[in-house]
Amino acid sequence: MVRPPRSETAPQVETLLSKGRYRARLAQGSADVAAVQALRTLCFRTTTIDQDAFDEICAHVLVEDTRSGALVCCFRMLVLEGGADVGRSYSAQFYDLEALRDFEGRMVEMGRFCILQGWSDPDILRLAWGAMTAYVDAEGIEMLFGCSSFAGTETAEYLDAFAMLKHRHLAPKRWLPRVKAPNVFRFAARLRRKPDAKKAMLRMPPLLRTYLMMGGWVSDHAVVDTHMNTLHVFTGLEIGAIPPARKRLLRAVAG
Repeated sequence: MVRPPRSETAPQVETLLSKGRYRARLAQGSADVAAVQALRTLCFRTTTIDQDAFDEICAHVLVEDTRSGALVCCFRMLVLEGGADVGRSYSAQFYDLEALRDFEGRMVEMGRFCILQGWSDPDILRLAWGAMTAYVDAEGIEMLFGCSSFAGTETAEYLDAFAMLKHRHLAPKRWLPRVKAPNVFRFAARLRRKPDAKKAMLRMPPLLRTYLMMGGWVSDHAVVDTHMNTLHVFTGLEIGAIPPARKRLLRAVAG
């Protein structure tokens, strides 16, 4: 039986948010980062520990079950001072982000988001977004971005979801990422089908659904990432474009 990773609580814990049985906090040291990497390895089912050079320069958020001490969710954040720094991001390895170099506000890349298998409590995702909101507000962030992943590399079961992205959620032309990765699915160019909205939303990853509900947008192609066994789309969200009602809900959680 695989046990949920536990994070070693440092004496001084910087809690971002605490609601009900869960709390979100920033990693405090190498033990916390190791716990995050162990959870990612479980969730992404990699054959080796999921770690890379970005772990050293990112802030890591841990969401813990306070009753058991289990680490149930994590993600990492890389703050950039503006679009001129976007080439430093993880996403820039897979997408041509030249268009985003003109973005003038502070940005944060959110990555490696995962929830422990078997923990389907919607409060976990809600708390994670509340913690992100608190961080974004505190840091004066104007754009949130990252890669949103679909499980597996086969496109057939996601065609309605991709058709929905094409028809409703493509990036504005001024920010649209271009193709860089060698293996991509150009869904915006290839799909002609009208999406079945119900099927589309059922197949849409929860993280991406949340982005879209807030006014997020995606690239016109998906990267086929055989290393992580995922299909992922570049996802962006301009903080100023989030609908006021949605902002109030997020800040209510963050507060």
